[in-house]
Amino acid sequence: MKDFKVIELKKSVFENNDREADRLRAKLRENKLFLLNLMSSPGSGKTTTLKATIARLKDEYRIGVMEADIDSDVDAQTISETGAKAIQLHTGGMCHLDAGMTEQGLNNINSDEFDFVVLENVGNLVCPAEFDTGASKNAMILSVPEGDDKPLKYPLMFSICDCVLINKIDTKSVFDFDDEAVVQRIKKLNPNAEIFFISAKNGTGIDAWCDWLRKEIDAWNK
Repeated sequence: MKDFKVIELKKSVFENNDREADRLRAKLRENKLFLLNLMSSPGSGKTTTLKATIARLKDEYRIGVMEADIDSDVDAQTISETGAKAIQLHTGGMCHLDAGMTEQGLNNINSDEFDFVVLENVGNLVCPAEFDTGASKNAMILSVPEGDDKPLKYPLMFSICDCVLINKIDTKSVFDFDDEAVVQRIKKLNPNAEIFFISAKNGTGIDAWCDWLRKEIDAWNK
């Protein structure tokens, strides 16, 4: 006879966060506010891509940016130079944002002033993929120097994103990166993912990415 009890846990440990995320998403839709959760590894070019995106869309939408990092305010300072309103979110050592933390940020940026808010999540390909922030859409950036095998190594990140940006294509002459292979790997995980090849540095592909954003923002806020 066993002298201990076995308890089977059938509910997701993320259940409470998922519920909060759904509530926040409904609130965003009601308030006609599009929230983009932008994720990537450190150094992939999130902030540079964001600057290029703001430059093209700032005359069409009221844009706010929430920069999430474990520490520092470097990215918020950089984004503020574009003219967009930015706030820095310090996670206190946590490697991701959840729905509650995202809502705190929205409250502090006075989200009713905007049509479009970007959450630049903490830089890594693991934790941010596990926590639903309540965003309208998820996007991620994979840079050429990181390699075309990242969908194989971090499948969850690629499976939850509505859009994948392949950045730094201007460096492909230096790195061994297979465009066809990375597309096949992403599509195997996520057949509906939109994929754009871009260079945030020289502007290649940014217009197509912004066209996708316009379509999504306008559909969400109609």
